[in-house]
Amino acid sequence: MAHQISRDSFATVGMFSAVSNLGAGGLQDVALADTSNGVLYGLFAVTGLVAGGFNNLLGPKITLFIGTLGYALYVGALWCFQTQGTRWFLIFAGAILGITAALLWSAQGAIMMSYPLEKDKGKAFGIFWAIFQFGSFIGAVIALAINIHKGGLTAVATSTYIAFIVIIFVGVASASLVLPPNRVIRSDGTLVKLETHSSVKDELVAMFRLLKDWRMLALLPMFFASNYFYAYQGSVNATVFDGPTRALNATLEGAGAIIGALMIGFGVLDAPWLGHRRTRGYIGLGVVTTMVIIVWSVGLSWQVDFTRDFLHQHGKYINYRDSDYAGKGALYFFYYFADACYQALAYWIMSALTNDPFKLARYAGLYKAVQSAGAAGSFGMDAVLTPLLNEHLASWIMMLVSFPLAFLVIRTIKETNYEDEQVVYVDEVQRQEVLAGHQLDIQQVDGTSSPQVAEKEKESLQESV
Repeated sequence: MAHQISRDSFATVGMFSAVSNLGAGGLQDVALADTSNGVLYGLFAVTGLVAGGFNNLLGPKITLFIGTLGYALYVGALWCFQTQGTRWFLIFAGAILGITAALLWSAQGAIMMSYPLEKDKGKAFGIFWAIFQFGSFIGAVIALAINIHKGGLTAVATSTYIAFIVIIFVGVASASLVLPPNRVIRSDGTLVKLETHSSVKDELVAMFRLLKDWRMLALLPMFFASNYFYAYQGSVNATVFDGPTRALNATLEGAGAIIGALMIGFGVLDAPWLGHRRTRGYIGLGVVTTMVIIVWSVGLSWQVDFTRDFLHQHGKYINYRDSDYAGKGALYFFYYFADACYQALAYWIMSALTNDPFKLARYAGLYKAVQSAGAAGSFGMDAVLTPLLNEHLASWIMMLVSFPLAFLVIRTIKETNYEDEQVVYVDEVQRQEVLAGHQLDIQQVDGTSSPQVAEKEKESLQESV
């Protein structure tokens, strides 16, 4: 099931990131792209606050289906503007995507954090993030190929937009394959959750409690900082490098994100040889803190040498063939390597606090809301041409401030939450509640059935015959 969500995100969010890598979404009007993105992130932030509640009321299948539609509409609006010049439609599509994306990310976060076993939650993020970022990597490779072949990226061909839209609709269709938590069996024979849906009253009360939870309040700086640096890094890329080199940097960003997510998910957060779960959290925090300090220190040592008027200062943009590019390309790789580890740690901490998919949907919605507010603020800061050094320091300091607060939350992590939360084994539930007419719908998280569960299903079927 976690792999299903990864494929769905690759086909939707991944393709959105891919087309965004084609130069302001393939547009020549950067101001229009900034306006659309500003509307998108603003509504994303507002909707994220209630997206978890909508997921719990509607169920993950419907929530994901609605969430994927906005990506198809937005790419279609890009295509429409390219061919018809309809500016209003692109801004409208950005607004719709801001709403639907909040729903998709809330459902995705709940599934990714609650469906796997506790020992596999870091791995689940690593796989999801790697597949999702592979979509961005594809877009960057396309942009790189066009730039190197033609010397610059001009208008995106109609066939490119059609290809992206077709892939996105595959993701829309695949949302129908997602099962509710009461029909998913983990590999240890437990149901993810017995209930299928929540109620409006329950969600209002739960959201009020969520905003009073000191652990969530302590994580807000981490949430806010988790996308703040994208505006700075994108601005430096556009200010310092020529077209082909920008595309190469985007390719290195995708590669860094993929490798970083898999490394920390499998090698740190879920590595049994590193000890107990809280210990792995401490080590993960130490790894991320060390990387952020080293990578951003290197970035600062370079940033002090130039301003936004780089072309006037140096006479030309940096090209990937230049002798001083090697270090710059490695910096972009490690910027996004560290970013993937930072995001992984945030998700892992949330998923270690509970296994309840309803709670985790609310956590994911709050995370994306605060994250999007930070992104909107950072792009606004960049839009008024704030000195790049100030943007660098703001992004870096926010991350550094978040680490001690994250440490306080990690201190509360238990070795397991199964003892404190309701754990329901499939053999403890009456056959008509679990198997009645839906034998083929019940799936284990990893897509297979354990021998014990398979044998119980077989016995039940024989009894019915």
